[in-house]
Order: sequence, then C-alpha cells, then structure tokens
Amino acid sequence: MKPTIKIDYVSDIACPWCAVGLGNLNKAIAEFSDKANFEVHFQPFELNPNMPIGGQDALEHLTEKYGLSAEQVKSNQDQIRAKALEAGFQFDPDGRKRVYNTFNAHRLLYWAAKEFDLKKQAILKKELLNTYFCLASNLDDERNILDAVTRSGLDEERAHQILRGDEFAKEVRGKEEYYTNLGIHSVPSIILNDQFLLQGAQPPETFISAFKQLIKEN
Repeated sequence: MKPTIKIDYVSDIACPWCAVGLGNLNKAIAEFSDKANFEVHFQPFELNPNMPIGGQDALEHLTEKYGLSAEQVKSNQDQIRAKALEAGFQFDPDGRKRVYNTFNAHRLLYWAAKEFDLKKQAILKKELLNTYFCLASNLDDERNILDAVTRSGLDEERAHQILRGDEFAKEVRGKEEYYTNLGIHSVPSIILNDQFLLQGAQPPETFISAFKQLIKEN
C-alpha cells in the first residue's frame, strides 16, 4: 500500500514564484505518483493584506517594495516569466498591471475545499493564478473572479453569495495567523507531513528528493 504524503502549500495568488513552485510541485507529484499518494491543501498567505480597493501599479509597487530600479524589476520579471513557462504557466508578456488585495480569493479557495474537495480547490487555485498572471486581469473586478470559478466547474451563484458577504473570513484569518505564528513570512512555503519545510519555488527534483526522504523515514 502506497504511503500518503500530506502537503500544505502556503501561498498567495499574487505571488509569481508561487505559480512557478506549484507547477514544479505538480511535475514532481506526477513523477512520484507510482510511489506515493498525495493530499495537497492550499493554505492562505497575503503578501499585501492592507492593499486598498483599486490596488497599486505593479511596477511602482515592486520598485518601492524592493528598492530596485524599473529596469531591474523588468529584468526580474522576464526571468520569472521564463521560469513560469517551464513550470506550465504562460504569463502575459506585458506582465500584471496592478497589485491587488487577494483576501476574497483565499475565501473562495477555503470554500472550494470545504464544500467540494481538494481536487476542486487545486483547480480553482490554478485558475486564479491564470486570471492574475496569464490573463493579467483585475482581481478587484468580481466578474474576473467568478469567471475563474466557472472555469473550475464550481457553483458561480454560491461563489457570488460568498463574495457579497463575509463567509469564511474568520477561518481564513485564523489560518493566516496560524502559519505566521509558525514563522512563515515568505511564500511559497511548502510543509510536508507537518514536519518538513521547503521554501521558495523549488525545482521538481528537490521535491522528489524530499518525497524520497519522507518515505525512507516512515
């Protein structure tokens, strides 16, 4: 009987490296699926929890946050775009336009896992990343979020109801606080079987090496 590896993928859909890491993780899981089963939970983390409605120009935000020149930011974005393509995400060639608050997206991801299953949550996670990075869409526009829900095969009317209220806000805040208290302050952070932490957009071979170590120890 194959062992089950539990994965808590702590991330934000406004994080390009989270998309890269997810693509690489999925490659590793596919390659290792004959040796283990996997249970992937997407956990919330907000890079910009205080971002107001309307967001901020992406170039302005990144130059301010990291103290880089516009040219350096653009060069970094080109490198990330290449890594994303390798991982299976075709980012918009002109890049994301603005940086947005992602709390509502995390509420919907929580809902997908709670009222459907982890598979549906994973599909929605990918579609939300596609919405922001591949389609370069406005995350403050409810229509764009609902389109991602529809593409995921989830109930759009129920999602609309959630977005218009405050369902799952307490639960998401609680999870964010939990992972912050664990010492996680950057994403992606990947926790394997509640005991082994990997941080950053690791390549598939790093994940596979960790899987092998977990099976060996157990």
